[in-house]
Amino acid sequence: MADTFKHIGAVAINADKPLPETFKHISAHMVHVLARLAAKRKVQEQLRAEGVRLTLVKPREVQERATEYLAQHPEVWTQALARAHLIDEEEGQRKERQRLRREELRQRRSVAPTDLANPGTDNAG
Repeated sequence: MADTFKHIGAVAINADKPLPETFKHISAHMVHVLARLAAKRKVQEQLRAEGVRLTLVKPREVQERATEYLAQHPEVWTQALARAHLIDEEEGQRKERQRLRREELRQRRSVAPTDLANPGTDNAG
């Protein structure tokens, strides 16, 4: 089987899967954080399976093992990139809902009945 992963900076993507039609800026920092978090959780899961109490393991050791895990499992980067895209999409949808809600509230405020504006005045005469 041919190597289907292409390295783009620090991130490897599967070249067999088509890329999204539209470009979305995903922060490389976000991908790194998500990949490191996934690796850290996997290492912690392995330690628990070995019967080790996590409170007795130094954080530095967990981070070193997470770095090794990332080097040995490039699929974590792909999963982190996919998760970053999902988070970005959800954030975009949330912002769109907020924008629509603000627009709706502005329209409600601008459509105020004129005869209720000054209830105490009577121009009849």
